[in-house]
Amino acid sequence: METASFSVMELFKLGGIMMWPLLFYSVVVVAISIERIIYLAYHNLRLDDLAVKTCEYVKTGDYTGACDHLGALTKRRMGARILLALIKNSKTKTGFSEHRSERAAETEAMNCINSLENGFNFLTALGSLAPLTGFLGTVTGMIGAFRAIAEATEVNAQIVANGIYEALITTVFGLIVAIIAMIFHSIFSHIVDKFASRTEGVCSDLIAQIAQQFESAAINEK
Repeated sequence: METASFSVMELFKLGGIMMWPLLFYSVVVVAISIERIIYLAYHNLRLDDLAVKTCEYVKTGDYTGACDHLGALTKRRMGARILLALIKNSKTKTGFSEHRSERAAETEAMNCINSLENGFNFLTALGSLAPLTGFLGTVTGMIGAFRAIAEATEVNAQIVANGIYEALITTVFGLIVAIIAMIFHSIFSHIVDKFASRTEGVCSDLIAQIAQQFESAAINEK
């Protein structure tokens, strides 16, 4: 265990000064990834149960009950916030307003998605900066190696070893950080895209059901 720890520290030292920004990038990537995992786990993104329950309320015309049910779940359910905005803006003085309900649902969905995507830009940026920083370490390492060669009276492998170490270590470390950042970004983006797609489908179905109910009610009144 002590040997492994010593090896890591030695590699870090051999990597040169560019290992410090790479270390900072890695800490930020891990911190953002953990924060997003906790955030996504806390905010339940399931919609099926919400859609079924809301449709039951709508079928009976109990919009108040639907609002109460969804309002109690808005703290941890992003889908509840979106459906609540849709239901609240469905009824107007003149009847059902499809445009108004769609607009309200879209606005709330955009706010929720923006919250879910918070930090994604940093992962993308770090995924691009890390390999560039690693390549910069490669260049500085090779400069050091060639300078050692130029200043030496007799060239051997040991003279250029430190420069080659720095060049290889920073490149590898930068690529590792970039790969981790892009993996988490891809996973999180897939989860958010899936939620957005499912939300659009549920809202469309719910709006169609509300419109049909209002049309039926208008025909019955005639």
